[in-house]
Amino acid sequence: MKDKGLTKAKMAELMNTSRTQVDRLLDPANGSATLESLLRAAKIVGRELRVELV
Repeated sequence: MKDKGLTKAKMAELMNTSRTQVDRLLDPANGSATLESLLRAAKIVGRELRVELV
């Protein structure tokens, strides 16, 4: 987000969600993030989400 110059409010707008939801998504202690939310967030900041089961 920092590299893209995105605030939490702008990130929330781009994700079509609330700033509170973005706060939860960015909180490492909160394990309630969905894969869908993580995928949307990754795409917005120009990253790829990889989930690997080994």
